[in-house]
Amino acid sequence: MKKVFLLPLILLGFTSCNSDSDDYTVIPNSNSNPETATYPNVEATFGTKLDLKNLYNYANQTVPNYITKSNVGSNLITDKGATLGRVLFYDKNLSSNNQIACASCHQQANAFSDTNLASTGINGSTDRHSMRLINNRFAIERKFFWDERAATLEFQTTQPIRNHVEMGFSGTNVDMDFNGLITKMNTIPYYKELFKFVYGTEEITETKIQLALAQFVKSIQSFDSKYDVGRAQVANENTPFPNFTTQENNGKNIFMTPPVFDASGNRTSGGLGCAGCHAAPEFDIDPNSRNNGIGGSINGGPDFTVTRAPSLRDLVKTDGTTNGPMMHTGVISTLQAAIGHYGNLTNAALNNPNLDNRLKPNGVGQQLHLTATEVNAVIAFLRTLSGTNVYTDPKWSSPFKQP
Repeated sequence: MKKVFLLPLILLGFTSCNSDSDDYTVIPNSNSNPETATYPNVEATFGTKLDLKNLYNYANQTVPNYITKSNVGSNLITDKGATLGRVLFYDKNLSSNNQIACASCHQQANAFSDTNLASTGINGSTDRHSMRLINNRFAIERKFFWDERAATLEFQTTQPIRNHVEMGFSGTNVDMDFNGLITKMNTIPYYKELFKFVYGTEEITETKIQLALAQFVKSIQSFDSKYDVGRAQVANENTPFPNFTTQENNGKNIFMTPPVFDASGNRTSGGLGCAGCHAAPEFDIDPNSRNNGIGGSINGGPDFTVTRAPSLRDLVKTDGTTNGPMMHTGVISTLQAAIGHYGNLTNAALNNPNLDNRLKPNGVGQQLHLTATEVNAVIAFLRTLSGTNVYTDPKWSSPFKQP
Protein backbone atom coordinates (compact mmCIF):
# COMPACT_ATOMS: atom_id res chain seq x y z
CA MET A 1 0.00 0.00 0.00
CA LYS A 2 1.30 3.44 -0.89
CA LYS A 3 1.95 5.59 2.18
CA VAL A 4 1.07 9.27 2.38
CA PHE A 5 3.73 11.32 4.19
CA LEU A 6 2.46 14.50 5.74
CA LEU A 7 4.23 17.63 6.91
CA PRO A 8 6.21 17.32 10.15
CA LEU A 9 3.71 19.55 11.96
CA ILE A 10 1.12 16.82 11.75
CA LEU A 11 0.93 14.43 14.67
CA LEU A 12 -0.06 11.32 12.79
CA GLY A 13 0.25 10.05 9.25
CA PHE A 14 -2.39 7.98 7.54
CA THR A 15 -3.10 5.79 4.56
CA SER A 16 -6.21 5.40 2.46
CA CYS A 17 -9.63 5.70 4.08
CA ASN A 18 -11.24 2.64 5.59
CA SER A 19 -8.01 0.62 5.38
CA ASP A 20 -8.16 -2.89 6.85
CA SER A 21 -4.39 -3.12 7.28
CA ASP A 22 -1.86 -2.02 9.86
CA ASP A 23 -0.03 0.17 7.35
CA TYR A 24 -0.21 3.45 9.27
CA THR A 25 2.61 5.96 9.01
CA VAL A 26 3.30 7.70 12.31
CA ILE A 27 5.04 11.07 12.18
CA PRO A 28 5.96 12.81 15.47
CA ASN A 29 4.38 16.10 16.37
CA SER A 30 6.64 19.15 16.58
CA ASN A 31 4.63 21.64 18.64
CA SER A 32 2.01 22.51 16.06
CA ASN A 33 -0.05 24.28 18.71
CA PRO A 34 1.76 26.97 20.70
CA GLU A 35 0.68 27.71 24.27
CA THR A 36 -1.03 30.87 23.07
CA ALA A 37 -3.52 28.99 20.88
CA THR A 38 -7.17 29.30 21.84
CA TYR A 39 -10.03 26.85 21.33
CA PRO A 40 -13.25 28.79 21.99
CA ASN A 41 -15.61 26.15 20.61
CA VAL A 42 -13.92 23.35 22.55
CA GLU A 43 -14.06 25.43 25.73
CA ALA A 44 -17.71 26.34 25.18
CA THR A 45 -18.71 22.72 24.56
CA PHE A 46 -16.63 20.88 27.13
CA GLY A 47 -15.65 23.46 29.75
CA THR A 48 -13.15 22.16 32.28
CA LYS A 49 -13.75 18.54 31.30
CA LEU A 50 -11.45 18.90 28.29
CA ASP A 51 -8.37 21.08 28.73
CA LEU A 52 -6.24 20.98 25.60
CA LYS A 53 -3.38 22.73 27.37
CA ASN A 54 -3.25 20.16 30.16
CA LEU A 55 -3.86 16.77 28.56
CA TYR A 56 -4.33 13.54 30.44
CA ASN A 57 -1.50 11.04 30.26
CA TYR A 58 -2.44 8.44 27.69
CA ALA A 59 0.92 7.88 26.02
CA ASN A 60 3.12 7.08 29.02
CA GLN A 61 0.98 5.15 31.46
CA THR A 62 2.76 2.75 33.78
CA VAL A 63 2.74 -0.85 32.57
CA PRO A 64 4.04 -3.66 34.82
CA ASN A 65 7.34 -5.16 33.69
CA TYR A 66 5.82 -8.66 33.60
CA ILE A 67 3.39 -7.58 30.85
CA THR A 68 5.16 -8.44 27.61
CA LYS A 69 2.45 -8.82 24.97
CA SER A 70 1.58 -5.90 22.73
CA ASN A 71 -0.32 -5.49 19.48
CA VAL A 72 -0.17 -1.69 19.48
CA GLY A 73 1.09 -1.63 15.88
CA SER A 74 2.38 1.54 14.25
CA ASN A 75 -0.47 3.76 15.49
CA LEU A 76 1.19 4.60 18.79
CA ILE A 77 -0.83 6.21 21.56
CA THR A 78 -0.37 9.98 21.88
CA ASP A 79 -1.99 12.32 24.38
CA LYS A 80 -3.44 14.45 21.58
CA GLY A 81 -4.71 11.56 19.47
CA ALA A 82 -6.34 9.77 22.42
CA THR A 83 -7.94 13.05 23.55
CA LEU A 84 -9.64 13.39 20.18
CA GLY A 85 -10.52 9.71 20.36
CA ARG A 86 -12.18 10.28 23.73
CA VAL A 87 -14.44 12.94 22.23
CA LEU A 88 -15.30 10.74 19.25
CA PHE A 89 -15.97 7.74 21.53
CA TYR A 90 -18.56 9.65 23.57
CA ASP A 91 -20.09 11.82 20.85
CA LYS A 92 -23.65 10.87 19.87
CA ASN A 93 -23.30 13.09 16.81
CA LEU A 94 -21.47 10.16 15.22
CA SER A 95 -24.82 8.40 14.86
CA SER A 96 -27.29 9.47 12.21
CA ASN A 97 -30.01 10.35 14.76
CA ASN A 98 -27.68 11.83 17.42
CA GLN A 99 -28.76 9.21 19.95
CA ILE A 100 -25.98 6.58 20.02
CA ALA A 101 -22.25 6.84 20.71
CA CYS A 102 -19.58 4.16 21.00
CA ALA A 103 -19.93 4.65 24.77
CA SER A 104 -23.63 3.77 24.60
CA CYS A 105 -22.64 0.12 24.15
CA HIS A 106 -19.24 0.28 25.88
CA GLN A 107 -19.82 1.89 29.26
CA GLN A 108 -16.97 2.82 31.58
CA ALA A 109 -18.98 1.78 34.65
CA ASN A 110 -19.11 -1.77 33.27
CA ALA A 111 -15.52 -2.21 32.07
CA PHE A 112 -16.57 -0.69 28.74
CA SER A 113 -19.23 -3.32 28.12
CA ASP A 114 -23.02 -3.33 28.31
CA THR A 115 -25.26 -4.78 31.00
CA ASN A 116 -27.86 -5.53 28.33
CA LEU A 117 -27.65 -8.86 26.54
CA ALA A 118 -27.79 -7.04 23.21
CA SER A 119 -27.01 -3.36 22.82
CA THR A 120 -29.50 -0.91 21.37
CA GLY A 121 -28.63 0.81 18.12
CA ILE A 122 -30.57 3.41 16.18
CA ASN A 123 -32.39 0.73 14.14
CA GLY A 124 -32.68 -2.21 16.50
CA SER A 125 -30.42 -4.43 18.58
CA THR A 126 -26.95 -5.79 17.96
CA ASP A 127 -26.46 -9.40 16.88
CA ARG A 128 -23.82 -10.07 19.53
CA HIS A 129 -23.16 -8.89 23.07
CA SER A 130 -20.85 -5.87 23.34
CA MET A 131 -17.31 -7.00 24.14
CA ARG A 132 -15.44 -5.45 27.08
CA LEU A 133 -12.70 -3.02 26.00
CA ILE A 134 -10.02 -3.76 28.60
CA ASN A 135 -6.30 -4.09 27.81
CA ASN A 136 -6.91 -4.54 24.10
CA ARG A 137 -3.32 -3.76 23.18
CA PHE A 138 -1.83 -6.20 25.68
CA ALA A 139 -2.48 -9.27 23.59
CA ILE A 140 -1.11 -11.26 20.69
CA GLU A 141 -4.41 -11.27 18.83
CA ARG A 142 -4.60 -8.36 16.38
CA LYS A 143 -8.04 -9.07 14.92
CA PHE A 144 -11.26 -7.62 16.31
CA PHE A 145 -14.98 -8.37 16.62
CA TRP A 146 -16.09 -11.73 17.97
CA ASP A 147 -15.72 -13.27 14.49
CA GLU A 148 -12.36 -11.52 13.84
CA ARG A 149 -13.62 -9.86 10.68
CA ALA A 150 -11.56 -6.70 11.34
CA ALA A 151 -7.83 -7.16 10.79
CA THR A 152 -6.95 -4.14 12.94
CA LEU A 153 -8.45 -2.10 15.73
CA GLU A 154 -8.22 0.97 13.51
CA PHE A 155 -10.48 -0.62 10.91
CA GLN A 156 -12.84 -1.91 13.60
CA THR A 157 -13.51 1.49 15.14
CA THR A 158 -15.64 2.87 12.32
CA GLN A 159 -17.52 -0.29 11.42
CA PRO A 160 -20.26 0.30 14.05
CA ILE A 161 -20.67 3.82 12.63
CA ARG A 162 -21.07 2.27 9.16
CA ASN A 163 -23.61 -0.25 10.45
CA HIS A 164 -27.28 0.34 9.66
CA VAL A 165 -28.50 -1.06 12.97
CA GLU A 166 -25.86 0.42 15.24
CA MET A 167 -25.06 4.03 14.25
CA GLY A 168 -26.63 4.39 10.83
CA PHE A 169 -24.10 5.72 8.31
CA SER A 170 -24.23 2.55 6.21
CA GLY A 171 -25.08 3.97 2.80
CA THR A 172 -27.86 1.37 2.63
CA ASN A 173 -31.52 1.25 3.70
CA VAL A 174 -31.84 4.99 2.92
CA ASP A 175 -28.94 5.73 5.32
CA MET A 176 -26.40 8.37 4.47
CA ASP A 177 -22.96 6.95 3.77
CA PHE A 178 -19.80 7.78 5.73
CA ASN A 179 -19.28 10.92 3.67
CA GLY A 180 -22.52 12.15 5.18
CA LEU A 181 -20.94 11.87 8.61
CA ILE A 182 -17.85 13.78 7.44
CA THR A 183 -20.10 16.54 6.11
CA LYS A 184 -21.98 16.59 9.40
CA MET A 185 -18.78 16.78 11.47
CA ASN A 186 -17.56 19.70 9.36
CA THR A 187 -20.57 21.69 10.62
CA ILE A 188 -19.67 21.00 14.29
CA PRO A 189 -17.32 23.82 15.34
CA TYR A 190 -15.35 21.95 18.00
CA TYR A 191 -14.22 19.33 15.49
CA LYS A 192 -12.49 21.94 13.34
CA GLU A 193 -10.47 22.96 16.41
CA LEU A 194 -9.79 19.40 17.57
CA PHE A 195 -8.62 18.09 14.21
CA LYS A 196 -6.40 21.15 13.78
CA PHE A 197 -5.06 20.55 17.31
CA VAL A 198 -4.21 16.92 16.61
CA TYR A 199 -3.36 16.81 12.91
CA GLY A 200 -2.38 20.40 12.08
CA THR A 201 -5.29 20.79 9.67
CA GLU A 202 -9.07 21.03 9.99
CA GLU A 203 -9.57 18.30 7.38
CA ILE A 204 -11.63 15.38 8.68
CA THR A 205 -11.21 11.92 7.14
CA GLU A 206 -12.26 8.44 8.13
CA THR A 207 -8.65 7.39 8.60
CA LYS A 208 -7.99 10.22 11.02
CA ILE A 209 -11.12 9.21 12.95
CA GLN A 210 -9.91 5.60 13.02
CA LEU A 211 -6.47 6.55 14.27
CA ALA A 212 -7.79 8.69 17.11
CA LEU A 213 -10.53 6.29 18.21
CA ALA A 214 -8.06 3.39 18.21
CA GLN A 215 -5.59 5.36 20.30
CA PHE A 216 -8.25 6.03 22.92
CA VAL A 217 -9.36 2.39 23.04
CA LYS A 218 -5.74 1.20 23.20
CA SER A 219 -5.17 3.50 26.15
CA ILE A 220 -7.80 1.78 28.32
CA GLN A 221 -5.80 -0.40 30.69
CA SER A 222 -6.30 -2.13 34.03
CA PHE A 223 -3.30 -3.16 36.16
CA ASP A 224 -4.33 -2.22 39.70
CA SER A 225 -5.90 -5.53 40.69
CA LYS A 226 -5.12 -7.78 43.65
CA TYR A 227 -3.53 -10.11 41.14
CA ASP A 228 -1.10 -7.37 40.03
CA VAL A 229 -0.14 -6.58 43.61
CA GLY A 230 0.73 -10.24 44.14
CA ARG A 231 2.41 -10.79 40.79
CA ALA A 232 4.79 -7.90 41.44
CA GLN A 233 6.06 -9.68 44.55
CA VAL A 234 6.99 -13.02 42.99
CA ALA A 235 9.30 -14.32 40.28
CA ASN A 236 6.67 -16.20 38.26
CA GLU A 237 3.04 -17.22 38.08
CA ASN A 238 3.61 -20.60 39.72
CA THR A 239 4.79 -19.11 43.00
CA PRO A 240 2.07 -18.59 45.64
CA PHE A 241 1.14 -14.91 45.81
CA PRO A 242 1.79 -13.59 49.34
CA ASN A 243 -1.29 -11.34 49.29
CA PHE A 244 -3.65 -14.13 48.17
CA THR A 245 -5.82 -16.23 50.43
CA THR A 246 -5.32 -20.00 50.36
CA GLN A 247 -8.45 -20.29 48.24
CA GLU A 248 -7.23 -17.69 45.74
CA ASN A 249 -3.85 -19.39 45.37
CA ASN A 250 -5.58 -22.74 44.92
CA GLY A 251 -7.80 -21.18 42.27
CA LYS A 252 -4.75 -19.79 40.50
CA ASN A 253 -3.14 -23.24 40.43
CA ILE A 254 -6.31 -24.88 39.15
CA PHE A 255 -6.63 -22.19 36.45
CA MET A 256 -3.01 -22.60 35.33
CA THR A 257 -2.57 -26.39 35.53
CA PRO A 258 -3.53 -28.42 32.43
CA PRO A 259 -5.97 -31.28 32.93
CA VAL A 260 -5.11 -34.91 32.25
CA PHE A 261 -7.76 -36.88 30.36
CA ASP A 262 -8.44 -40.53 29.70
CA ALA A 263 -9.39 -41.85 26.27
CA SER A 264 -13.06 -40.99 26.88
CA GLY A 265 -12.41 -37.32 27.63
CA ASN A 266 -12.79 -37.65 31.40
CA ARG A 267 -10.42 -35.58 33.53
CA THR A 268 -8.46 -37.91 35.77
CA SER A 269 -6.10 -35.39 37.35
CA GLY A 270 -4.66 -31.90 36.96
CA GLY A 271 -6.45 -28.57 36.91
CA LEU A 272 -8.85 -26.96 34.48
CA GLY A 273 -6.26 -25.64 32.03
CA CYS A 274 -7.96 -22.26 31.51
CA ALA A 275 -4.53 -20.73 30.83
CA GLY A 276 -4.25 -22.84 27.70
CA CYS A 277 -6.40 -20.22 25.96
CA HIS A 278 -6.13 -17.32 28.44
CA ALA A 279 -2.46 -17.18 29.36
CA ALA A 280 -1.27 -15.16 32.34
CA PRO A 281 -0.40 -12.42 33.05
CA GLU A 282 -2.34 -10.69 30.27
CA PHE A 283 -5.16 -13.28 30.27
CA ASP A 284 -5.80 -12.46 26.61
CA ILE A 285 -7.17 -14.98 24.14
CA ASP A 286 -4.82 -17.26 22.23
CA PRO A 287 -5.13 -16.14 18.59
CA ASN A 288 -5.18 -19.78 17.49
CA SER A 289 -8.31 -20.50 19.51
CA ARG A 290 -11.45 -21.68 17.82
CA ASN A 291 -15.03 -21.75 19.15
CA ASN A 292 -15.40 -22.27 22.90
CA GLY A 293 -18.48 -24.46 22.74
CA ILE A 294 -21.11 -21.72 22.64
CA GLY A 295 -22.37 -22.01 19.10
CA GLY A 296 -25.68 -20.20 19.36
CA SER A 297 -26.64 -16.61 18.65
CA ILE A 298 -28.77 -13.91 20.21
CA ASN A 299 -31.21 -13.93 17.31
CA GLY A 300 -31.44 -17.71 16.98
CA GLY A 301 -29.60 -20.15 14.75
CA PRO A 302 -25.99 -21.33 14.91
CA ASP A 303 -22.93 -19.08 15.21
CA PHE A 304 -19.77 -21.16 15.24
CA THR A 305 -17.51 -18.44 13.83
CA VAL A 306 -16.70 -16.86 17.17
CA THR A 307 -13.03 -17.18 18.03
CA ARG A 308 -12.22 -13.76 19.57
CA ALA A 309 -12.66 -12.97 23.26
CA PRO A 310 -11.68 -10.10 25.54
CA SER A 311 -9.13 -10.37 28.32
CA LEU A 312 -10.39 -12.11 31.46
CA ARG A 313 -9.40 -9.03 33.43
CA ASP A 314 -12.39 -7.20 34.91
CA LEU A 315 -14.87 -9.93 34.10
CA VAL A 316 -16.56 -8.67 37.26
CA LYS A 317 -15.94 -5.79 39.62
CA THR A 318 -13.92 -6.42 42.79
CA ASP A 319 -17.13 -6.99 44.77
CA GLY A 320 -18.19 -9.70 42.34
CA THR A 321 -20.83 -7.55 40.63
CA THR A 322 -20.96 -8.48 36.98
CA ASN A 323 -20.04 -6.12 34.18
CA GLY A 324 -22.90 -7.52 32.17
CA PRO A 325 -23.50 -10.95 30.67
CA MET A 326 -20.61 -12.92 29.21
CA MET A 327 -19.88 -14.60 25.87
CA HIS A 328 -21.02 -13.34 22.46
CA THR A 329 -24.57 -14.44 23.19
CA GLY A 330 -24.68 -13.00 26.71
CA VAL A 331 -26.01 -16.39 27.74
CA ILE A 332 -23.77 -16.57 30.84
CA SER A 333 -24.29 -14.13 33.69
CA THR A 334 -22.13 -15.45 36.54
CA LEU A 335 -18.57 -16.68 36.98
CA GLN A 336 -19.98 -19.96 38.29
CA ALA A 337 -21.90 -20.47 35.05
CA ALA A 338 -18.86 -19.47 32.97
CA ILE A 339 -16.71 -22.13 34.62
CA GLY A 340 -19.53 -24.65 34.59
CA HIS A 341 -19.96 -24.25 30.83
CA TYR A 342 -16.62 -25.98 30.28
CA GLY A 343 -17.47 -28.86 32.62
CA ASN A 344 -19.08 -31.11 30.02
CA LEU A 345 -18.69 -30.42 26.30
CA THR A 346 -19.77 -33.83 25.03
CA ASN A 347 -22.67 -32.43 23.00
CA ALA A 348 -20.65 -29.48 21.77
CA ALA A 349 -18.03 -31.82 20.34
CA LEU A 350 -20.73 -33.62 18.39
CA ASN A 351 -22.58 -30.56 17.11
CA ASN A 352 -19.98 -27.78 16.86
CA PRO A 353 -17.78 -28.07 13.76
CA ASN A 354 -15.46 -25.30 14.97
CA LEU A 355 -14.94 -26.41 18.59
CA ASP A 356 -11.40 -25.76 19.78
CA ASN A 357 -9.29 -28.93 19.82
CA ARG A 358 -8.16 -28.21 23.38
CA LEU A 359 -11.76 -28.71 24.48
CA LYS A 360 -12.10 -32.12 22.85
CA PRO A 361 -9.22 -34.34 23.99
CA ASN A 362 -8.95 -37.47 21.86
CA GLY A 363 -11.72 -36.02 19.72
CA VAL A 364 -14.23 -36.23 22.54
CA GLY A 365 -15.78 -33.28 24.36
CA GLN A 366 -14.05 -32.74 27.68
CA GLN A 367 -15.70 -33.79 30.93
CA LEU A 368 -13.98 -32.00 33.80
CA HIS A 369 -16.09 -33.43 36.63
CA LEU A 370 -15.86 -30.17 38.52
CA THR A 371 -16.13 -30.05 42.28
CA ALA A 372 -17.68 -27.19 44.23
CA THR A 373 -14.32 -26.58 45.91
CA GLU A 374 -12.62 -26.17 42.54
CA VAL A 375 -15.29 -23.90 41.13
CA ASN A 376 -15.30 -21.66 44.19
CA ALA A 377 -11.51 -21.44 44.15
CA VAL A 378 -11.37 -20.43 40.48
CA ILE A 379 -14.12 -17.87 41.08
CA ALA A 380 -12.08 -16.40 43.92
CA PHE A 381 -9.04 -16.23 41.65
CA LEU A 382 -10.91 -14.62 38.74
CA ARG A 383 -12.15 -11.90 41.06
CA THR A 384 -8.52 -10.98 41.83
CA LEU A 385 -8.12 -9.94 38.17
CA SER A 386 -10.39 -6.91 38.63
CA GLY A 387 -9.09 -3.45 39.39
CA THR A 388 -10.91 -0.26 40.34
CA ASN A 389 -9.29 2.64 38.46
CA VAL A 390 -10.64 1.77 35.02
CA TYR A 391 -14.20 2.40 36.24
CA THR A 392 -13.58 5.92 37.53
CA ASP A 393 -10.51 7.47 35.87
CA PRO A 394 -11.65 10.75 34.27
CA LYS A 395 -9.36 10.33 31.27
CA TRP A 396 -11.66 7.54 30.08
CA SER A 397 -14.89 9.32 31.05
CA SER A 398 -17.19 11.44 28.95
CA PRO A 399 -15.72 14.85 28.14
CA PHE A 400 -19.16 16.34 27.53
CA LYS A 401 -20.85 18.57 30.09
CA GLN A 402 -23.68 16.80 31.85
CA PRO A 403 -27.10 18.23 30.96
